[in-house]
Amino acid sequence: MARAAGVSPTTVSHALNGKGTVRKETVERVQRVATEIGYRPSPIAQGLQRSRLGLLALVIRPFHSLDTFLPEGVDYFLRIAGAAGVTAMEHGYSLMMVDDPTRPGVPFSARAADAYIVTEPFENDPVLTMLSEQHIPFVTVGADPARRDEFITLDEGADQQAQLMITHLAEAGAQRIALVTGTDRNDWNLGSQRTLERWCAARGHEPLILSLPEVEGERAGEAIVDHFFAGERAEHPDAVFCLTGRHAAGVLQAATRRGIRVPEDLLLAAGSGSLQNRTSRPTVTTLNLRPEETAQRAVEIAVRLAEGERVEGPLSVPRATLDIRESTSRPPRG
Repeated sequence: MARAAGVSPTTVSHALNGKGTVRKETVERVQRVATEIGYRPSPIAQGLQRSRLGLLALVIRPFHSLDTFLPEGVDYFLRIAGAAGVTAMEHGYSLMMVDDPTRPGVPFSARAADAYIVTEPFENDPVLTMLSEQHIPFVTVGADPARRDEFITLDEGADQQAQLMITHLAEAGAQRIALVTGTDRNDWNLGSQRTLERWCAARGHEPLILSLPEVEGERAGEAIVDHFFAGERAEHPDAVFCLTGRHAAGVLQAATRRGIRVPEDLLLAAGSGSLQNRTSRPTVTTLNLRPEETAQRAVEIAVRLAEGERVEGPLSVPRATLDIRESTSRPPRG
């Protein structure tokens, strides 16, 4: 382009971007040549010059532990991504999804956003470390458990969410509640575990907690039922609370095969629902985490950060509610 116009690359940049001091005749010549040869300046380069690209990035950290970005029956991530994308456009931004901007060989574009949204970060998450060290604005949905007050965070209230479900199970008649978490060391898993431990301590019970990889999905059902119901265990749980809907779906299938009736013998609930929980027989009670509203709130904060505004806490997402279904609705006795 510079050679065709007979000027330096710097002059081309100034002429096309309205910077510096360039004679009117030179600007007109550069623009004419650009039109003739179909030259279009790189939007990334332009954005870097302006210090803003109009681009937000969404990093969904639980994907790191799954074998697919589209786990069967789980629409939570799609709802987060869809609502974030539409909200970004409402604010004049585009949204890109990034798997892990710290991995080797990551495309340049993965680190080119104006601000990042990082959901469910791990303990001492390297993504947050990288963004912080490079002074790239970001907001997390859920805290880094090891650095709770260090970053701008939308607090999901994992403890309160777990307490909401545990209280419901207790009101439905449960006295021994077992918790099944994932293995990621994020606030969702760790906060829920703390909540059950406190609930059990108040009643003089040993907590019944099992952690299994999220990737196991429904296949984990047999292992969960074996763990809590097989062998010489003195007390079996009368309720199982799985943080993932696919684990809960697996428990329902395994319990049914063994003649354990839900909800008559065992109450069953999930923290993050899946299609299987809404269509199984019986249907399974879940938390409604309100992902669309969470995504909208996260994008609004990311936009403010991208535009240089100061954001101060405390920040929170909309409170979760219960979708009560058949698995925790025992018929009245008598």
